[in-house]
Amino acid sequence: MIHEIYNHADSRMQKAIEFFVENISKIRTDRASPQLISNIEIDYFGTKISLNKLSNITTESWNTLILTVFDTNAIKKIEQAILSSNIGLMPKIHHNSIRIIFPKLTEERRTKLIRLIRKESEKNIISIRNIRRDVNEKVKNLTKKSIISKDEEKKFQNKIQKLTNNKVKIIKTLLLKKENDLNLV
Repeated sequence: MIHEIYNHADSRMQKAIEFFVENISKIRTDRASPQLISNIEIDYFGTKISLNKLSNITTESWNTLILTVFDTNAIKKIEQAILSSNIGLMPKIHHNSIRIIFPKLTEERRTKLIRLIRKESEKNIISIRNIRRDVNEKVKNLTKKSIISKDEEKKFQNKIQKLTNNKVKIIKTLLLKKENDLNLV
């Protein structure tokens, strides 16, 4: 039972890390990244569809993405969705494709992005710590019901704390890497 609780906690903490990675991958550096725009939703015949299902997104160069649109009737809608996404990109239509050139980041924008990823990392660290708290409560209840001993509870709490520390360290490492990416631009 304790192993199941541990594995469940590990899985939930890993999902928090994956969520963090997904969110910071959308925060752009000067490098063109398909992840930045792949989840932009387009109203396509009354249905919200993500951009990666309406086009093939490729990297042409370090600062340019090319979208090869499957349905040329959707090009204008895709252009409008990119413009309204507030990520600071200017799409240029060329036949059945759209070219997006990533502009240089200003120092002010870079500072805002760093603040944003720090805030995002803090939210995910709090999420991981909340998972730890929930797990520790479950284990305390097992001790109260005499299912496990006090010694087992203490050992398990130490094990969960180590897991928590490792997951928080991963988030902090990812944060530092993303900050360095933004500062090197």
